[in-house]
Amino acid sequence: MDFLQELVKQNLITAESIQSILSQAQEKYNGNIFVALHEMGLVDAKEILRVKSDFFALPTATVDDTTSSDPAIVRLIPQETISHYQMIPLGLENGVLQVGLVNPASTEAIDALQFISSKSGTPFKMFVIGYEDYLKVVKKQEGISSEVTDALDEFKTDDTLLVQTTGQNTESDIIDITASNAQLTGKKNTDTGKTNLVEDAPVIKIVAVTLRHAVEGNASDIHIENTGSEVRVRFRVDGTLHTSLKLPLNVYSSVVARVKILAKLRLDEKRKPQDGGFSVKISGRKIDFRVSTFPAYHGEKVVLRILDQERGVKKLSDLNLRPDHLEMVKNAISLPYGLIVISGPTGSGKSTTLYAMLNELDKEGKNVVSLENPVEYQMEGVTQSQVMPEIGYTFAAGLRSVLRQDPDVLMVGEIRDVETAQLAIQAALTGHLVLTTLHTNSSIGIVPRLIDMGVDPYLIAPTLRLAIAQRLARKTCEDAKQTQPMNESVRYMIVEQFKDFPEDKKSELGIGSDVVATVPTQTCPDGTKGRLAIFEMFEVSKDVERIILQNPTEQDMYQHLRKQGMITMKEDALLKSVKGEIPLSEVYNF
Repeated sequence: MDFLQELVKQNLITAESIQSILSQAQEKYNGNIFVALHEMGLVDAKEILRVKSDFFALPTATVDDTTSSDPAIVRLIPQETISHYQMIPLGLENGVLQVGLVNPASTEAIDALQFISSKSGTPFKMFVIGYEDYLKVVKKQEGISSEVTDALDEFKTDDTLLVQTTGQNTESDIIDITASNAQLTGKKNTDTGKTNLVEDAPVIKIVAVTLRHAVEGNASDIHIENTGSEVRVRFRVDGTLHTSLKLPLNVYSSVVARVKILAKLRLDEKRKPQDGGFSVKISGRKIDFRVSTFPAYHGEKVVLRILDQERGVKKLSDLNLRPDHLEMVKNAISLPYGLIVISGPTGSGKSTTLYAMLNELDKEGKNVVSLENPVEYQMEGVTQSQVMPEIGYTFAAGLRSVLRQDPDVLMVGEIRDVETAQLAIQAALTGHLVLTTLHTNSSIGIVPRLIDMGVDPYLIAPTLRLAIAQRLARKTCEDAKQTQPMNESVRYMIVEQFKDFPEDKKSELGIGSDVVATVPTQTCPDGTKGRLAIFEMFEVSKDVERIILQNPTEQDMYQHLRKQGMITMKEDALLKSVKGEIPLSEVYNF
C-alpha cells in the first residue's frame, strides 16, 4: 500500500487505481502488487524499478542473459524457493551471495534468505529486480523444466503414444503407451505391415531430457517418485538430492512405463521390485543406467544409477589416498594370494576403489576374473561376469564355477551370506588373490562381521591381508582454497582426536600451523565440487593374526592397531580438511 502511494506521489498512477491494483493482486497474484502492476501495464517497468530501488533503499541489479545459472550457485537457493518467493541468485562477489528480489517487502522471502544463509554459511546482499527480468532469468535457469514443459503441452491423457524400445528389440517391438493406463501392445500400420515410429512422442522427450540433464549436471542418481499430488524428479549431485523437475500426475504411468521399456522390465508387474538397465549415447559418450523399481504407497518409485564409462575406472593415484594408505594397498595387491575386503554403505565408492585396484594389476600375465551384480564398468583384460540370483547364478555359485577357470585374481562384488564368505576365504587359502566388499561401519568391524557370518577365526587370520573402510565427502574446489592460520577450535579438535595417537608417529601426520580453508567463489558458491573418498585401513600382521585367533572385540583390535599408528576415518577426514581437500564441515559427518 505504501509503495502504491509513492507511485501516486510521483504521478505514475492515480489514487483511484490503488483499489483496483490491490484487488487484482489479491485475486490473481497472491497479494503481490508488483506482479499485478506488471500484468496490468499501468506503469513503465523501468519506472517501477527506479521507484522500488529508492523506496526500499536497495541497489538495482543488472539482469541480462549472462546472469549466472551455474548449477552450483542455483543449488544454494532451491528451485522451489526461487519460484515461491520470486528471487534469483545473481552470483557471488567476495564470498557474498547476491540475490535479486521482485518483492523486497516480503518478510517471508527475507526469512527464507536468512535461513539459507545460516545453513550454507554464505552471507547475502539484496538487490531489486523487475518482474519481467525475473521471468526471463527463471526461464533460462529452469533448463530441464522448460524443455519438459514443451513436451507436456503435447501430452493428452487420452492420447496414444508410440515408444521405440532399445537394446536387442527389433523395429517391430514397439510399445503402445496410453497415459491413463500403460499397456504392452503392438500397433502396426495396416498399409505397410510395419510398426509406426513416433520419435517425437512427448513421453520420449520427457525421459530423454531428464536423462540428458542428469548426465550434464554430473548427477549420480535420478529419483522418480509419485508423491500423491505430483511426480517429483530429483537428481543426486555430490551426495545430495535436489528436486530438479515436477511433473503432473497424468504423465506418471507413461514416464515409469517408458523407463521400464528401456530397462526391459515387466510393465504389468507393479507389486514387486524389479531391476534392469540400459545404455544410451549422450554427447557422444556411452552412459549406462541401472534401473530399480520399488512398490510404494502412491505407486512405484524408480531410481536410476548413472554410470559414465569414460569416468568410471580410476587409477590408485586418483583416489586421494594418504601415502601410507597407498603403500598398504600396493603391498596387498602385489601378494600372490590373500583376501582384501572393502567396507562401506551403498554409494560410498567401494566399486571405484576395487576397479582402481584391478587397474593396477598385470592383466596380461594374470587371469583376472570378476563376479559382479551388475557389471558397472567394462575393464579391458578382465573377464567380467554378472551374477543373476533369479536363475540361481549367485555369487556363491559363480565362485564355485570360476575356480575351475584357473584364475589368479578374483573380484567378488559383495559378500552377502556365509556361503559366499566361506568360498571367498577358501579361494584365498588356495592361492588366489580375492578382492571383495562387505557392509560394516569400520575397517575393524570386518573381522567380527566375518565371524558373525560363521567364518572361523582360524580361517580369517591367515587369509585377510588388508581391511579397508571408506565413505565419500564433498571435495573443495581448487579455486576455493585459502590458506589461513589455524584457529584455536581446530587446534583443540586435532589435539583431542589424536590424544591417544603414538607420540613418536605424530610428526608423520603433517600438521602445521596453517590450515587451508574452503571459501565460496564465483564458480563454487558453496566451495565444493565433486567428492573424494575418506579411508580407514589396516594390514594384517602376525600380531594382528594372533589377536584375530582370540576371537577379539572391535575395542581389542582398535587398541592394538592404534599403538601401531592406525588412522581412523574421522581422522583421515580431519587431516584432509586441514590440507584443504575437503571442507571442515564434512569432518562432522564421520
